[in-house]
Amino acid sequence: MKIEIWSDIMCPFCYIGKHNFEQALEKLPFKNEVEVEWKSFQLDPSLDAVKTQNTIEYFKEKKGFPADQAAQMIGQVAQMGKGVGIDFNFEKALIINTFTAHKLLHLAKKYSKSSEMEEALFKAHFIDGKNVGDIDELVTLAENSGIDKEEARQVLTSDGLNYEISQDIQEAKNNGISSVPFFVLNGKYAVSGAQPAEVFADALQQTYKETVSPFKDLSQGGASCDTDGCSV
Repeated sequence: MKIEIWSDIMCPFCYIGKHNFEQALEKLPFKNEVEVEWKSFQLDPSLDAVKTQNTIEYFKEKKGFPADQAAQMIGQVAQMGKGVGIDFNFEKALIINTFTAHKLLHLAKKYSKSSEMEEALFKAHFIDGKNVGDIDELVTLAENSGIDKEEARQVLTSDGLNYEISQDIQEAKNNGISSVPFFVLNGKYAVSGAQPAEVFADALQQTYKETVSPFKDLSQGGASCDTDGCSV
């Protein structure tokens, strides 16, 4: 069973949704039969790739929110984070274009470390206050995750994975995905937003059940034959 997840590193609900999804999956007996693929999405591709902003500045300048309203919203998200064990540090978070960071996520697929890298990037951005647009910071994250640092630097400073990122973004548009996190379960069902673990668990179980037994028998029995013979 395959789960595709569109998310952006600067999205706090994506971080919360990841934790809730993984908590639900961990308790299911078929967890080892689930393939998770992280897909790229950019909430604000217009952000500068070099200059950073703090979270309050970003909400004021880009969204037009007064500082006190922005602070209230951030406080509410921080409380949601605490409920799932995430200690958001919005005062340190640096807002920047995330395209380069998405290259690292795509490189991590080669090493089968997509989920680990997603977690490392969320932590770097939301908790440690790292600049996830900075090449040196990203190379360090790659090395800490067991990814060759020279390969990481080459990928991050070239256009090699730009197409893959653009394809993810275009696929989201083609499927009408305009907000993240967005989970697609086996190409059939969708779960949007940072849902509680229970919602993810129910959706995963339903999808798995239909994957194992794809046909719903609408008949009331009838004459048939199988490998052991025929019956009426």
